[in-house]
Amino acid sequence: MRHQGRIRKWLAAAAGAAALLSVLPGPVATATADEARTLAGNVLNLHQCVYQPTPGVDYFTTLVPSRDGRFTAGTNTSAAPDRELSCGAGDGNYTPVRPWSSFTSLDLGSGRYLNLHQCVYYSDLQHDHLTVILPGGGSEWSSGTNVSNTPDTQVSCGPGRGLYYLVPLLSSVKALDLTAGRYLNLQQCQYYSSRLTDHFTTFLPSGDGRFTTGTKVSGTADTAYTCGSGDGNFTLIPLLSGTKALSRT
Repeated sequence: MRHQGRIRKWLAAAAGAAALLSVLPGPVATATADEARTLAGNVLNLHQCVYQPTPGVDYFTTLVPSRDGRFTAGTNTSAAPDRELSCGAGDGNYTPVRPWSSFTSLDLGSGRYLNLHQCVYYSDLQHDHLTVILPGGGSEWSSGTNVSNTPDTQVSCGPGRGLYYLVPLLSSVKALDLTAGRYLNLQQCQYYSSRLTDHFTTFLPSGDGRFTTGTKVSGTADTAYTCGSGDGNFTLIPLLSGTKALSRT
């Protein structure tokens, strides 16, 4: 009998230990935390904010806040897709305009390359450039920006609409290898022609090489933009240019 009593005590102690272990943090909880850290920054939320003067026509585009902070854009990396467009109100003279202002969320874990497509349109009548990185306003104003395991080598753009037609020499594509570093350094170079009263934005080097930018993937976070000086007709506007280092972790 005493032997059976000892067995019952041993079984009770074992059951109590098992119950205690069941509430202690274990490998499952640790794996969940690690997974959350891995996913953080794996979604690229690109916010394309297009501003227009009132009155008049002179579109310009921002993906990152301008250096002077007057024109903002909510581009970020996150663990989840954004649900709405985030643009600043402008400076009183220029205000955001739809449908060219738009946003999209790209899963950076779905491929090795972020293929950024820069589509530049121009109106002879308005003497005005419009730069589009994202799809917006229908297929006429479209860009082929995507994430893929294959690097894109040809720019993909809609044909334009109304008074605006595509300018192939200013449009371009850049395949950014996401394995090259932690940071997507997105650079925005804003140019202006006082003769034409026309702003012109680039995020990638133009197809003809006249307008350059430093957009790249790197192990180092950029704190200053790298922009070309322009072509003589259009000159760089430092206050409206900017850079943002987007971290994937």
